[in-house]
Amino acid sequence: MIHVKNDPSRRRFLKTSVAALAGTVGVTSFAEALAFPVNKAPFLPLLGVCAPYEKAVMLKELGCSFIEESVGRFLLPDGGEEAYARNLEQLKTTGMPIRSYIYFFPGSLKSVGPTLHHEAILQRADLALKRAKECGSKNIVFGSGGSRAIPDGFDRDKAKAQHIELCKKMAPLAEKHGITLAVEPLNRGETNFINSLADGVEIIQAVNNPWFKLQCDIYHMLKEDEKPEEIIKYKEYIVHCHLAEKQKRTAPGIAGDDFKPYFRALKKIKYSGGLSLECNWTDFDKEAKQGIEVVKRQFSEL
Repeated sequence: MIHVKNDPSRRRFLKTSVAALAGTVGVTSFAEALAFPVNKAPFLPLLGVCAPYEKAVMLKELGCSFIEESVGRFLLPDGGEEAYARNLEQLKTTGMPIRSYIYFFPGSLKSVGPTLHHEAILQRADLALKRAKECGSKNIVFGSGGSRAIPDGFDRDKAKAQHIELCKKMAPLAEKHGITLAVEPLNRGETNFINSLADGVEIIQAVNNPWFKLQCDIYHMLKEDEKPEEIIKYKEYIVHCHLAEKQKRTAPGIAGDDFKPYFRALKKIKYSGGLSLECNWTDFDKEAKQGIEVVKRQFSEL
């Protein structure tokens, strides 16, 4: 048997090899050198901005993964099929994904109250979902606060039943086209129905369809004093997020809001969906750039 335990040349070889490996991967010991590498990159969801598609190239250069468009502006343009076809061609040419859409349907189409427009809503939803699929998108945000606002004096339980009835008909359309509808709770300054994540989940549970999920808007949560723990509580339902500063719905960095408590909640649930800036803009290019930088920095500080 050949013993090499004390062979000086072998010791030199091991020492040199470990040093080389350590220098390559930034470790300082043989045990560390042999360990599997650990991803120490900070947690960061897919970032986007709610904006016209004309801003897609600029947002891509800022490090956004997607843009969030409007149903009315991109999927259902007033010009009809030809205008939509031009939008689709622009999407294919530019290549910046549209992950999601806002402004599902206008307040003139009522989902609750004495006068209902359920059939018109469902027709619009079917076409919007079909076109969203053609665009390779993931979801449509189901906010439409004007549509679901309960008229003064109207029975609240009856309104909730009307809305659930509509949603139960809408969810199979989402399933047919493979596009998730994300119910968006809105603050009470915008509507008087579905104002919290818990309210949204109540509707989602009643509908009971995997293509009918929850939108988490940190701006609305701030306005309603909803705690970050609600994100953790309802993690299984959340598929998309929005963000803006509390006071005037400005972009991150304008007023200096600290979103880190909510970002920590997203990190805790290992959130893997999109996070869009949906803001009131004064100087879009400047504020979007600053907003993305602020969001990235706050995530890096978690």
